[in-house]
Amino acid sequence: MIKIEEAVIVEGKYDKIKLSNILDTLIIETNGFGIFKDKKRLDFIRRLARERGIILLTDSDHAGFQIRNYIANGIPKDKIKHINIPDIYGKEKRKKEPSKEGKLGVEGVSDDILIKLFSSLGVRCKTVSHSERITNCDLYAAGVSGTANAREKRKKLLKSLDLPEFLSVNSLLSYLNSIMSKKEFENYITTI
Repeated sequence: MIKIEEAVIVEGKYDKIKLSNILDTLIIETNGFGIFKDKKRLDFIRRLARERGIILLTDSDHAGFQIRNYIANGIPKDKIKHINIPDIYGKEKRKKEPSKEGKLGVEGVSDDILIKLFSSLGVRCKTVSHSERITNCDLYAAGVSGTANAREKRKKLLKSLDLPEFLSVNSLLSYLNSIMSKKEFENYITTI
């Protein structure tokens, strides 16, 4: 598993699932062309770029390049890295037919290729001991996940951190681990 500081931006949920098996970082989906109408998501991606840098990883088809260019517009070049999937023709296992252009996307490329692409990019690695990491159990203990009033408490936490409401529990956990230690979280949660 590759642990990196930058957030990774992908097109869809299957890309996120694929990368979650090889990366330990915050992975945000654009929901494909949905990013063009989702100002909050775009603002969040730009915020991540400022705070920690982002890696854009979209499919190597026409749609992927449109999404990539839209997101990259307005982000300083030193805050963004690009990974381009090589042109490999075929179809993803879950699909009945190949894509319009016949190329594999992020979800269809082998883990080995993805690992090589990330390794060649020179990503910033971050090491945090397991005892310092915030876990799902910590979120549960804080009442922001898995409890009766978790939804309301999580909304308060997201608002206090100036994060968008769409963030999933796993994305929230990843984000929290990128900005604070377990002890800092325990202290912070008592203030909201």
